[in-house]
Amino acid sequence: MRAAIVLLAAGALLSGCGNRAALEPKKGQSLPVAPYGREEPLKADALLTPPPQAAPERNVELRRRSEERANDAFDLPPKE
Repeated sequence: MRAAIVLLAAGALLSGCGNRAALEPKKGQSLPVAPYGREEPLKADALLTPPPQAAPERNVELRRRSEERANDAFDLPPKE
């Protein structure tokens, strides 16, 4: 039991010691080629940042009170 507690504590301590240096490609490899229209390739941090189209902002207005639904032309009864 005591050994398990020591192992868990050691694991918790070691899990917090990550590398905080800038990202660079492995030795012998390079970053992807520059996109069309750019003269120099993007840095690693820019490649990891998703474009706005990948994570758009929410555009949903919350309703404050119940309201009647608007007419929906596609809300048709099932065909027999």
